[in-house]
Amino acid sequence: MSSEIAQIGNNIKKLRKQKSLSQERISKLVDISFNIVIKMGSGGITNPSIDTLQKLAKSLDVAVDIF
Repeated sequence: MSSEIAQIGNNIKKLRKQKSLSQERISKLVDISFNIVIKMGSGGITNPSIDTLQKLAKSLDVAVDIF
């Protein structure tokens, strides 16, 4: 796993925890599957779509480039 992909997962996890959002809750807010949230958090998804990143950024109230 590249460090860049790991960093995306770490950033999502950190921001999600700062907002006190569980993986299940963020998946419902963003309307993406729970498994995708888990895989992104662990670095299992190596090429997340920009749409997914935009949804996550919006739900976490950050700019997409923070990831």
